[in-house]
Amino acid sequence: MNTVLVTGSNGLLGQKITEQIIADKSVNLIATNRGANKYLVKEGYVYETMDILDELQVKLVLEKYKPNALIHTAAMTNVDTCHENKEACWQLNVEATKHLASLCDKMGIHFIYVSTDFVFDGLNGPYKEEDEPNPVSFYGESKLAGEKATQQMKGNWAIIRTILVYGILKDMSRSNIVLWAKGALEKRNPINVVNDQWRMPTLAEDLARACLLAVKHKAKGTYHISGKDMMSIVDIVNGVADFWNLDKTIINEISSDSLGQEAKRPKKTGFILDKAMTDLGYQPHSFEEGLALVREQLSGSSGQ
Repeated sequence: MNTVLVTGSNGLLGQKITEQIIADKSVNLIATNRGANKYLVKEGYVYETMDILDELQVKLVLEKYKPNALIHTAAMTNVDTCHENKEACWQLNVEATKHLASLCDKMGIHFIYVSTDFVFDGLNGPYKEEDEPNPVSFYGESKLAGEKATQQMKGNWAIIRTILVYGILKDMSRSNIVLWAKGALEKRNPINVVNDQWRMPTLAEDLARACLLAVKHKAKGTYHISGKDMMSIVDIVNGVADFWNLDKTIINEISSDSLGQEAKRPKKTGFILDKAMTDLGYQPHSFEEGLALVREQLSGSSGQ
């Protein structure tokens, strides 16, 4: 039976991977994160405290468990935080990735690196895997540098790029666009939402499934993983409002430029998913189906 080690297991994606492995029982899971385990179910897998910035600790954990595959989900992903804390961002997103990739190379571990649509400039979306990256933010630069470190491996590696991940956990340390929009609209707070950026929002369960499909198929190379619907950010928020019957009149459409953000965002990303569908059997939910699953989980009728 394959053993899979996951970094960042307390995050949204990490917990969804844990959930799917526990349900599937086809692989042994080593879940790792800094600090205590946040996942509610403690049986059916091993949890190990591991700080990916501590090179010796990482080496000892990998030598202890000798995983067949490592899914690297841990990262600094807030675009503005990365811009404001460039050194910390680089350490976490690049240096730690280089060390993990190097160890996986030496130990013959299949390395799966989770990346982002923000490696692209957003001028020519939706993108194929072969399209030339050109990040417009420091976050995008750091994730592209992590991709390059992964690509330099001699052993088996895969890069899984994704877009605007959403979903729900019992213990959420940070929000995402669906939960933010739902919460703000329920409070009847007027919200400003950009109308000139387009994405293909990704259900966390779909991304987790894609990571496990990459393990199963021993995937090599780069794969684009997202939802199937191309939507503007304001369309996403309007979709949330429609789904939960919330007041759309408090949504104020604005342009990206009016926000004056130092860290730039690509205008239109989106992915062409044919490669992942053909090679991995990836089948994403529609946005409406994803919202239905979130609603089911919020009502407590669906476990974690």
